[in-house]
Amino acid sequence: MESQTILSLLKMSVQVNGSSDNVTITEIELVSECFLIGDTTSCNCSGEYSWSNEVCYSSSCCTETTCTQNVSHIKPLCVAKVQVYINGSVTLTSATWDANKTAKLETAFRSRLNGYESLNITGYSSKIADFEAAVSIKLKTSVLQKLLTDLDDNLTAKVLVDTVGMVKITAPEDRVCYKSSPSLKCRLEEATTSTGWKLIKEHKHLELENGSMVNLNPSCFDGKYKSCIAVTLNKVTSAGSGTYQCRFTFGSVTHTAKAQLNVSLLPEVITMTIDPPVADCSMKTNVEVTVTAKIQNTTESYNVSWELNGSVLSGGPNAVACPEDTLVYSVKSNFLCEKMTGPKWKVIFQNQKGQMKNESVDILVISENGKYCPETDGIWPKTPNGGTVINQTCENGKTGYKSRTCNDDSTWQPVFSFCISQKLQKVLTAAEVFKTGIGATPEAAIGIFEGLKNTTKSDSRDDIAEINASISVINIMATASRTIILKEEVFDDFLYAASNLLKNNWTEVNSSIRQDMSSQYLEGVEDLVKNIQVKNTLNISHQNLDLKVFSRSDCNISVFNATVKLNKNAGQFKTVGVRNLLDKFDNRFEPTSTALHNLIIIATLENSSFPTKITMDFPSKQLNHTQPHCVFWVNNKTDWSETGCKVQPSDANHTRCKCTHLTSFAVLMSKTDSSDVNLDTITYVGLAVSICSLLILLIIEALVWSVVVKTNLSYFRHTALVNIAVFLLLADCSFLASISPEKLSARLCLILTICKHVFYLATFSWMLCMSVMLIHRLIFVFSPLRKKVFMFLSSIVGYACPVLIVALSYVYCKYNKKRYYEEKTCWLVFEGSLEGSIYAFLLPVGTVIFTNLFSMAVVIFTLLKSSAPDSSRSDEKETAKSIIKVVLFLTPVFGVTWGIGFLLLIFDQDNDAYAFLTYSFTILNSFQGFFVMLTGVFAEPKVRQELLKRMDKGKYDTMKNSTSASNTKER
Repeated sequence: MESQTILSLLKMSVQVNGSSDNVTITEIELVSECFLIGDTTSCNCSGEYSWSNEVCYSSSCCTETTCTQNVSHIKPLCVAKVQVYINGSVTLTSATWDANKTAKLETAFRSRLNGYESLNITGYSSKIADFEAAVSIKLKTSVLQKLLTDLDDNLTAKVLVDTVGMVKITAPEDRVCYKSSPSLKCRLEEATTSTGWKLIKEHKHLELENGSMVNLNPSCFDGKYKSCIAVTLNKVTSAGSGTYQCRFTFGSVTHTAKAQLNVSLLPEVITMTIDPPVADCSMKTNVEVTVTAKIQNTTESYNVSWELNGSVLSGGPNAVACPEDTLVYSVKSNFLCEKMTGPKWKVIFQNQKGQMKNESVDILVISENGKYCPETDGIWPKTPNGGTVINQTCENGKTGYKSRTCNDDSTWQPVFSFCISQKLQKVLTAAEVFKTGIGATPEAAIGIFEGLKNTTKSDSRDDIAEINASISVINIMATASRTIILKEEVFDDFLYAASNLLKNNWTEVNSSIRQDMSSQYLEGVEDLVKNIQVKNTLNISHQNLDLKVFSRSDCNISVFNATVKLNKNAGQFKTVGVRNLLDKFDNRFEPTSTALHNLIIIATLENSSFPTKITMDFPSKQLNHTQPHCVFWVNNKTDWSETGCKVQPSDANHTRCKCTHLTSFAVLMSKTDSSDVNLDTITYVGLAVSICSLLILLIIEALVWSVVVKTNLSYFRHTALVNIAVFLLLADCSFLASISPEKLSARLCLILTICKHVFYLATFSWMLCMSVMLIHRLIFVFSPLRKKVFMFLSSIVGYACPVLIVALSYVYCKYNKKRYYEEKTCWLVFEGSLEGSIYAFLLPVGTVIFTNLFSMAVVIFTLLKSSAPDSSRSDEKETAKSIIKVVLFLTPVFGVTWGIGFLLLIFDQDNDAYAFLTYSFTILNSFQGFFVMLTGVFAEPKVRQELLKRMDKGKYDTMKNSTSASNTKER
């Protein structure tokens, strides 16, 4: 071999930091050899090498014997042997399995697969035979698939195989940390049609889907590998420990690989108990206490330690295995009553990776002369006032605990049970695992909802702990449905169970807990209704839930005699009526009566990009002294909202609600929310253009400031203009941030209301400063305003006054217990003529607009007066042009267009002029920033000239540089 030539080539190709590395050949191995003598060719693979697939399938040299064809030009000629196992099954459609069929199977594999080694029948019955074959090379999937297709015909059967050895899998070699995010990756050199992952655990094969723990990556392409899939486990727990198997499928062939993932665990739940639960120090000075910690049994070897009020307790605890597959650790200790107040025991579990998890428990203490509730029922010990005792004992067939609280007057509260049936606990656990994405198959989902249905059939629906746990199952599956596909087969069991939960009044708990349960129930049901996939139409009705699903235009659906109609429908429309839930919510809309219908409607529209208006007719009988409200539930606020929903006239037996959930710019000067799709579109576009325009204005002002600000008058004008732009920019941004009030928290809604109030008032205050400055200039021609005086007065008017107005209005509302802002619009409140916080905005703005209109009138009057009585017609035209320019230029920067808003307060929404005024106000004022930029910058001659100079200078510099470069080149 020309080893020196090869060595020199290697030295040239391997470089580090521009210099050649020292390359040496330490071992030479002969892979293949060919002898070409005349027309005779003889080629062989040596050692642990076999003919490549290219040699086998192009020259029919597929065994390890000598190849007599000239294949020396094929690359690669021989490849290293790789052990590949093919496990398969043959299912006959007729006849029975016999030795003849075994021979056919073996012959097909031997004659057509490269690197064939063996085939064995591992088991068979009359119709099915299992086999295992071995080859010494990574075979071609297309060749194997063609072989199986031919076998299907020859054996009149269906042959399926999966391989081991074709796929390269990478996984963490060492044990990974608890709650870490390890990744596994599988790669295959060929393209396939489908892929997937399984977790093999406790002899169960669990399919993996995207969930709270599982994150699948189906296309992690990597170099020469045409197929690559990966899985990342987010915050992995014991549920993610086991053997992972990836698969690539092409027709009847499935390529697989396995890897073990070992997770260093920590207890998921540590249940602490203390005996006695109460230390009676009224007659004792020393109390002996036994504290226990119970965890789920595990293979992890924990280092367990105990602490009492931060001090380590001596003597390591020993674990005791319990029949219910749990481990119990315990420790005994003493404490002196007079030296310790509120002692706290803490148990610390440390895993093999050094990670720790702890749980603590404290003991209730009855001090000397302390008040307490007496012992009762043999299970509730003497308990100090205000203390809550936990009892881990439940009835047979149930799991959980009970608690009881001693009131401040030494009387016991009722027992509150957290005990649920073991069947429901299994359903709850299965739902938690399903949410992770492990074993999240359609069959598993059906089993969970079927189990939930069975547990709600019995009288356990009257048990508030069972109801709460069932609602938890619904919420867990609702969360899972956001990433895991649920199909319509689960709908009937889900709706049956959800309907049963509403048969009870939930009166065993206080209103706060009942409100929370109602909220979770509604959110879970709504999410599941929205996310469960339905092919076409569906109609399922139970006692308290009525579901309708349609996919057509102009939907008009009836649930529990309530009619729901969409203005347009470009997707699947799901509607479900919910009975006996509304009365479980707190009702802050007074005076009203839930006796009208006690019906909630959930409506979802899928696959639609069109803005939607929905109309609902509720059957009701109008009662005296009641007022109907159209509201919808806001999940993040856990409260009802009227945003975008209005009560419309209907007949005496119905209450009609119309909702859009949109808020337009016109709400700033309107008595109510003026919701309209077109208005909202105008608002979005107008504010976006205004914000960009104002940013451009500020940038230009920064560039030309030193040039255009030469006199006091120009300084006054540009200072006011910059402040107007800054505050209008902040106000518009605040408005955009509050465009969807139903998605905002109450605190954020209040903050944005205050921001809009302050910034819009500041904008108008600086508009006032500009107009007053202009009037002063026109009237007091020979008494110019000094810069210090202008800045002092302008700062008071432009900065201090807006803040003071907002602060006083907010304090006034707080002191008089009035609403400062409206949650459905994130804006000030209109309560009637001169009533409501909105007048803290309207009155200052009205004053500014009136003053600015007066200023414009003075300017126009001055222009008319300056034209001589005997002036020519051309002079009159120039005067008219000047007046038009004044109106056009001053209207945006004086905020005159906001005067249209005051007409919105005068006209009712039913008036024909109201719509025109609303559109005019929205268009003119949402684009106000754009108009300010045009009139304040580009209409200013000095600014234009300076910008043109800078542009010309830029061109000149470019030409100069170009000329210099050219001259240099010529030299």
